[in-house]
Formats: sequence, C-alpha cells, structure tokens
Amino acid sequence: MPQKYESMFPTISSLIRYFTGLNIPLPIQSFGFFVAIAFIAGYWAFVQEFKRKEKLGYIHPFQKTVTVGKPASFAELIGNGIFGFILGYKLLDAVFNYSKLLDDTQGFVLSSHGNWLGGIIGGIGFAYWAYYESKKQELPEPKQQEVTVHPYELMGSILLWAAVCGFAGAKIFNALENWGEFLKDPVGMLIGFSGLTFYGGLICGGAAVLYIAWKHGIKPLTMLDIGGAGMMLAYGIGRIGCQMSGDGDWGINNPAPKPHWLSWAPDWMWSFNFPFNVNDEGIPIPYCHGKYCHQLDVPVFPTSFYESVVCILLFFFLWSIRKKITTPGVFFGIYMILTGVERFFIELIRVNTKYHVLGINFTQAELISILMVLGGAALCFTQINKRKVQAITNG
Repeated sequence: MPQKYESMFPTISSLIRYFTGLNIPLPIQSFGFFVAIAFIAGYWAFVQEFKRKEKLGYIHPFQKTVTVGKPASFAELIGNGIFGFILGYKLLDAVFNYSKLLDDTQGFVLSSHGNWLGGIIGGIGFAYWAYYESKKQELPEPKQQEVTVHPYELMGSILLWAAVCGFAGAKIFNALENWGEFLKDPVGMLIGFSGLTFYGGLICGGAAVLYIAWKHGIKPLTMLDIGGAGMMLAYGIGRIGCQMSGDGDWGINNPAPKPHWLSWAPDWMWSFNFPFNVNDEGIPIPYCHGKYCHQLDVPVFPTSFYESVVCILLFFFLWSIRKKITTPGVFFGIYMILTGVERFFIELIRVNTKYHVLGINFTQAELISILMVLGGAALCFTQINKRKVQAITNG
C-alpha cells in the first residue's frame, strides 16, 4: 500500500488539494505565493511606521510639481503598448497551452514562446487605454500645479526598487556563495527564481530604499528605523514559503531520534525528509509518478520552519518596543543584532557552502551575521552616546 507522508506543498494547488480534496490546477508556486504575501506584510508595516514617524515630526510631506491636462506622450503610448504586447503575448499562449504552463511555470514564463495575436491585441488595447484615460483629463491649455506628497506614498516606488535590487542582490550573493555551481550554469542561476541569499537581498534592496528616501529628504537612520520591523516580518513570512515548498533551504542531516523534551511536537519539527519537495531532490517516493516525487534519503533539520517562527516572534518584539525608542538608529541597531544572532545560530545546523581561511571554517552568512551584530551594537552605542552628548550640551 502507498505510504502516508507528511507532505510538502510545491504548488498552491497541492495545498488546496490537501485541505479540501479539490484538484484545482493553478500555475502558482507556494514559494512565490508566500514571497508575495511577505511583500504585502512588509508594505503594511512600512506604511504604519511612515505615518507614525510623520505624526512625530521625524519626516515631513513635500511638494511636487505636476503637469495636468496634457495629452499622453508618444513614449507613454509606446511604453503601454510594449507592456500590453508582452502581457497578451504570454497570456493567450498560456490559455491555449495551459498544461505546459502547469508543467513548467517558470520555464514557460521566461521562454520566448508566445501568441502573436494575443500580443498585438494586448499592445493595441493598452496603448488605446492610455490614450483614452489621458484624453478624459486633457485640458485646452495644460497647467502645472503643486501637490502635497506624504512619505508613505513613496511606498510604490520603494517596493518596486527594493524588489528589483533585492532580487538582483540575492542572486549575485548566491552565485558568489556557490561559485562552483555558478560556473557550471551561470545563466540558469542568475535568471531562475530559486537560489536566493537573504543578506544579498537585504544589502542591495536596502541600498535602493535608502537612496530613494534620501532623494526625498528622509534621513538614512530614520529610514532604517522605519524598515526594521517590516523587514523582520517579511523575512519570517518568506521562510514559510521555503518550508511549505521544500526549496532546499533546509538543515544538515539529523537522523537522531526526537528528544524526550520535544515529545509534544510533531516529528517533522525535529527531523524531516521533505517529501514532494519542489526541487525534486532525494530518492523516489513509492507509488508517486510525475513531478515532485522525491524525498531526502536522510532526514534533516527543518531550518526554514525554525526561522519563520523565530523571525515572526522577533517581529512582534520589535513592534512592541518601537514606540519606546526615540534615538534615531537605535531601533535598526537592535534589528541588526537580532537578525544577526538568529542567522548565525541557524547556520550551525544549516546546509551551506563553507569557506576556509587561516584554519577557520565559516559560511558567508556566518561572516555577515557577525558583522551585522557588531555593526548593530556599534550603531546603538554611538547613537546613544551622541544623544547623551547633545542632552548635556543643550542642558
């Protein structure tokens, strides 16, 4: 008889089927779904902090000059047309080749294959839509006017650039961390959606956010404080996607029996084979055919689960203390310490590439974690001392 497994959910369809018994074929990976939820959660936390900091006077709305009533430019029409063409080109092809989309969603989306009729219809439709919307607001004589922009309204641009630069940074750092695999397939590693290094995304995405904030008069330390809690929440939710899909972010082998003090917990919380994992790693599962039919030969620590729990709890801690910390930079320093400590200890039981320097073995994440803790401690120390000096001077 087929063996019953604690299942992974490589796709949202498998998750729906597990809870409802309904087979609804959807081209949505569990990992991508939870990454989207993570961005939404991070967006919410950022907006709440933007509004709070504005009320406290740390950041301020600014004036922006806009031109109203002018017709759509040629560049706007062409841009909308190109976007509509790409969308229609892939969507209509997906409708007619839905089974291929389900079989390899990422490959299908990134391929050059598509439907030209859908592309032409989409291109014309989007270009006309841009022209029609602009025509409704067109004035006989376009005019300029000043509008007030609140800092939280920058979140659209911040989210876009954080996603683009964060993804690029995560891919680059992953390539550096796994240089041998990168040399074997550089294109595949850089354009695929698997293989992402958290600190690479944090550093590059954070740099983009700081630049946008600085352009609009928001001090770097204030922006860092605004983002600390949201980044912790987004990371914790993103790790749920890693655990649900079994994307390879698991720990080292753990064949040891579950300790007695953990008897209350399900076995998979201690040691897990990640059956039906999205990477199809391991040995074949009996009576399973098709994609996602493998499990690890030796069970491992489910480190992505540990990180999701710890980081979400750390978010609640950060959220509870955010109003008590008024010295700029200190809140982000605490975030740096907490995330550095969390990642350093998880690295002790996580699969990762080891570097060997002067007889010391360490991973890229361990090195960056130590730098994060030291940097966070230094930031807290210098900012608190700076505040004390200012208080003495003013007093």
